[in-house]
Amino acid sequence: MFPLEIWVIILAALAFDFINGFHDAANSIATVVSTRVLSPRYAVFWAGFFNFAAFGVFGVHVAKTIAKGVVDPSTVTPVVIFAAVLGAIIWNLITWWLGLPTSSSHALIGGFVGAALVKAGPGAIIVAGIVKIAVFIVLSPLLGTVLGFLAMWAVTWLFRRSTPRLVNQVFRRLQLVSAAAFSLSHGGNDAQKTMGIITVLLYSTGHLKEFQPPIWVVMASFLAIGLGTTFGGWRIVKTMGMNLTKLQPVGGFCAETAGAATLISVTLTGIPVSTTHTITGAIVGVGSTRRLSAVKWGVARRIVWAWVLTMPMAGGIAALLFLASRVVHR
Repeated sequence: MFPLEIWVIILAALAFDFINGFHDAANSIATVVSTRVLSPRYAVFWAGFFNFAAFGVFGVHVAKTIAKGVVDPSTVTPVVIFAAVLGAIIWNLITWWLGLPTSSSHALIGGFVGAALVKAGPGAIIVAGIVKIAVFIVLSPLLGTVLGFLAMWAVTWLFRRSTPRLVNQVFRRLQLVSAAAFSLSHGGNDAQKTMGIITVLLYSTGHLKEFQPPIWVVMASFLAIGLGTTFGGWRIVKTMGMNLTKLQPVGGFCAETAGAATLISVTLTGIPVSTTHTITGAIVGVGSTRRLSAVKWGVARRIVWAWVLTMPMAGGIAALLFLASRVVHR
C-alpha cells in the first residue's frame, strides 16, 4: 500500500485528468454540436466513450515522454508533482471560466517545469524534451490547418456535382465516425500525460522499478478523462464550434478527420501535443477554404494569446505553490 500523501497526489492527478476531459470536451464535440449532428447531451457521451476506449488502441509512448523526457526524474519529489498538478488545475479552471480553449497538456507540462525549476534549478529541466514540445506548439495547429484545408478542398472537388442536400445527408452520418476518431485520438494523447505524471511519482518514491505505467494507472487515467468529457463544459464548446467559424457537417467531418490524423501520428511517436491547438487549427483550415474572412480572426487571436500564456502561467502558479509549501513546512 502507498502512504497517504501518495494517494492524495494520485487522486489530484486523476482530478486533473477529469478536468482535462471537462475542459477539452470542446475539442471532441464542438464541431459535431455546432453542425447539429448531435445534441450536446448525446455528443458528450459519444466523445467520453471513445476517450475511454482509446486505452485499447494506443500504447504508453507519450506517458514515458512525460515521465522521463521533461524533468530529470532524480529531482522529482511528491511536492513537485503536487504543485505541478494543482498549478495546471488552477489554470485550467481559470481558462474554462473565461471560455478559452487552452491546452491542458501544456498547463501540466508548464506546472511540472515551474515546480522543478524552483526545487532544483535549471539543471533539472531536460532541454531537448522541452524544445520538442515547444516546436509542436507551432507544428500541431499548423499541421491541423493544412490537413483541414486539404481535406475540405478535396471533398468539395469530389462532391462538386452533388446537391447540397445530398452532401449534408452523407456527411451528417460520416461526422459520427470522424467525431469518434477524433475523440479516440484525443483520449489516446491526453490521458497519457496523467499516466506519465503518476508514473514518475511512483518511480521517484521507489514504488516502481522502471518507467512503465501499471495497468491500473492506465485504466484510471482513461476512465478519468472519459468521465470528464462526459461532463464537459459548454463555455468552450461555444467558442470552438460557434464563435470561431460557421461549420456545416462536411466541414465538421474534415476538421475532425484532419485533427484525428494529426493526433494519431504524434501519439504513436510519443509526442505530447495539444489536442486543443490541433483541432483549432483544423477548424481554421476548413473555414479558410471558403474565404479568409469566414474565420473570426479576433476570436482566433484571443485563443492564440491564451496558448502563449498557458505554460508560463501554469508554471508560475506551480512555482508559487511549491514555494508556499516550503514556507508551511519550515
